[in-house]
Amino acid sequence: MKALVWHGKQDIRCDTVSDPEIEDSRDAIIRVTSCAICGSDLHLFHNFIPAMLPGDIMGHESMGEVVEVGSAAKGKLKVGDRIVVPFTIFCGECEQCKRQNFSVCERSNRKKELAEKVFGHATAGLFGYTHLTGGYPGGQAEYLRVPFADTTHIKVPDSLTDEQVLFLSDILPTGWQAAAQCDIEPTDTVAIWGCGPVGQMAIRSAILLGAKQVVAIDCIPERLAMAEAGGAITINFKEDSVIGRLDDITSGKGPEKCIDAVGMESHVSISQPDTLLDRAKQMMMLENDRPHVLREMIYVCRPAGILSIPGVYSGLIDKVPMGMAMNKGLSFRMGQTHVNRWTDELLRLIEEGKIDPSFVITHTVGLEEGPEMYKVFRDKQDNCVKVVLKP
Repeated sequence: MKALVWHGKQDIRCDTVSDPEIEDSRDAIIRVTSCAICGSDLHLFHNFIPAMLPGDIMGHESMGEVVEVGSAAKGKLKVGDRIVVPFTIFCGECEQCKRQNFSVCERSNRKKELAEKVFGHATAGLFGYTHLTGGYPGGQAEYLRVPFADTTHIKVPDSLTDEQVLFLSDILPTGWQAAAQCDIEPTDTVAIWGCGPVGQMAIRSAILLGAKQVVAIDCIPERLAMAEAGGAITINFKEDSVIGRLDDITSGKGPEKCIDAVGMESHVSISQPDTLLDRAKQMMMLENDRPHVLREMIYVCRPAGILSIPGVYSGLIDKVPMGMAMNKGLSFRMGQTHVNRWTDELLRLIEEGKIDPSFVITHTVGLEEGPEMYKVFRDKQDNCVKVVLKP
């Protein structure tokens, strides 16, 4: 089969690789009908997260048709079922899964010991996302093996298109969880840093969850236009002071809720010295991530507010004002997404026409064009916001 394969830093190729096979009785194999490039794939593209090996298959946003089912999964899946595959692989039986904390499933990361040795902790198994999360082949391919398939799936009706439901795999529930864990009240201002695909979903989620107003912060005009179309007030951080504008919007009190939809590769004006220092430390391996957005959220968030962090961080960060956060009484809520905790409700909202996630798609191409589209997506060329691949 054809698949997008990691060969090194900024080197993704469309290769011919072996077809996946059933390895466990709970497995299923799907023929991938649609998959996507995620912003967090760029962390792997840049080699910011370790433990990718040449030959690893990329991708964790996939859906398709079931073509083979292991004996233990046949009660939940059958050949011909149309499913979305959540990026978090979960067993459904461990203590964390029983609490619906699927992204920290205790059993699905088959390389848990490696992750604990490197980072001191382990997430659930994730598709196409380094050997620290299990080393599972990803879904930017013609076929995908789904481990724990009896639990790790979302059945979708034929009445909805791939484009309407594909993002149930990651960015829609990620944006929804980011907003849901803010405990939004009708009087709240919610400020969202980053208007990429996750940020766009968080904007619409915060509005659906009843925020008084949503403020979206980015510097890419087409992303800001998309955010404004979704109902957000926008701030271009290269043209305006974020702190100043948020003070104006909130009468000097700051937003009650803040969402970091950027994470480890945050960008601000190069004239800001803390960002130059972060870049230098990152290059010298003295710091893993650039925490400018996290710092700014702590500065501006209203006392007793909530910081929600769906943006991916990989390791150590420096000069975060924890004293300010503590004395302001801020709550931090973060983590990989517990995808299937949210998908029943989100699928209902899609069916009712209250949200159509396909709005975020700007490019649809064949799988063989994937390597080039990684560069287009990275460089924001051709007004690119979200790429869907058709194997």
